[in-house]
Amino acid sequence: MTFKLIKTDEKCAARVGELTTPHGKIQTPVFMPVGTKATVKGLTPQMVYDCGAQIVLGNTYHLNLRPGSEIIKDLGGIQKFSGIDLPCLTDSGGFQVFSLSGLNKVTDEGVEFKSHLDGSKHFFSPERSIEIQNNLGADIIMAFDECPPHPCERSDLESSLKRTHAWAKRSKDAHLASGNWDKQQLFGIVQGGIHEDMRRMSVEAIEELDFPGNAIGGVSVGEGPELLREIVSFTAPMMNPNKPRYLMGVGRPEDLLDCVEMGIDMFDCVMPTRNARNNYLFTSEGQVRMRNAVHAKSDIPLDANCDCYTCKNFSRAYLHHLVKADEMLAPILLSLHNIHFYCKLMSQAREHIIIGDFMSWKADFLNRIKAN
Repeated sequence: MTFKLIKTDEKCAARVGELTTPHGKIQTPVFMPVGTKATVKGLTPQMVYDCGAQIVLGNTYHLNLRPGSEIIKDLGGIQKFSGIDLPCLTDSGGFQVFSLSGLNKVTDEGVEFKSHLDGSKHFFSPERSIEIQNNLGADIIMAFDECPPHPCERSDLESSLKRTHAWAKRSKDAHLASGNWDKQQLFGIVQGGIHEDMRRMSVEAIEELDFPGNAIGGVSVGEGPELLREIVSFTAPMMNPNKPRYLMGVGRPEDLLDCVEMGIDMFDCVMPTRNARNNYLFTSEGQVRMRNAVHAKSDIPLDANCDCYTCKNFSRAYLHHLVKADEMLAPILLSLHNIHFYCKLMSQAREHIIIGDFMSWKADFLNRIKAN
């Protein structure tokens, strides 16, 4: 994998880059649709391509539980198994330390999980997480980390940070020993909560391990958008500018653009598909709730400025009808639009960074969506 910077904006830290992986090149900044269980919910692989997706994300914890990483390995890896012939990034299972905190026990050795499916027990160590990700065959894999909640006592955060750094070293050692170092690029994860000094300590520890790319973790865990922006604003400049920077689990369109401005290259979030399944849409004129009666007789598209399949072919009245009738086509068409919207947003950001008017374009876009 190689990463090269193409242009950095003169008025901010926004930048355009190119990330080369075994399954193709990725233009950054980029949004990665979440395919937790080797599928982007509601969408076929062709729909994912048509949305403009360049890379998708898979979930180590969930894929290990079902169908099992060994099965995916035997069937040729995650791309062949899923039919999504795009670069893939897998998380390490570290986020499940946070999201499934009621079902796990954390020690310095690793995490014992109780499966949310059947109650069976599973142990994730850095070495096991890397083994599973090696089996899945993703282009980019993540070091195993502990994702603490917000708020978190500083003493607890200090213990968690020490554990994350130790696990990062063990993750690297395990990946080197696997023989897959040149086939799969391992990213480190910076933690540290809302504290600038702890984030700096974490950046220094992770940078010392010299991963090919690094992520900002421990956000979207309850801190809210203002603290999120504050964390990124002081963490991103500390990170090596010659490596891709990945902000995990973020977020709203305005969050993405704010963080692009700060120099973030990669994003993922379940929001586009999850919101679509709840009939909540993102458009160039603001948010739309498709269940609302105001759309019942509307012959206009969901977003007149969008060229996705949904917007080119269906009226708001028809989409509203599908939602009210509880037809399975509704979440499919709405998910397709939301994923397309996010991918196009990043494409537009890249275009305006290249042109040199990113900041004015961003201000116009945010004013437009906030006004409606």
